[in-house]
Amino acid sequence: MDAQLDDKALETSLAESLGDLVPEARTVSEDEFVEIVGQALEAVGGEMLFKMCLETDGRREYVAAAAVGSDDKRQFLLLTLPVDGGALKVETASKSTNPVAGLAPAYAGLMDVFQAAA
Repeated sequence: MDAQLDDKALETSLAESLGDLVPEARTVSEDEFVEIVGQALEAVGGEMLFKMCLETDGRREYVAAAAVGSDDKRQFLLLTLPVDGGALKVETASKSTNPVAGLAPAYAGLMDVFQAAA
């Protein structure tokens, strides 16, 4: 139950931090998406793990996976933004139905292994 409350609090905190960061309904460049996500994550002490652009049902959107916290308290987020502009959607990877959500913990685990080996 606490994890669900924490997930909701994290999503709400990020949504509130977005404010004027989300561009109006117009084409958004990849660089703008990275900037928007970076500013949103900065507000909650998170870091972007990876980003990509996907096309689903003829609709293109940017997707970024992010991590907030560390060790056992690390949470994974998925941030999506339509290429044509609009609202930035923020959700925890554990509750997301986006197929990319499962990649976030795996990617973070791989990076942890690489850092430990370095």
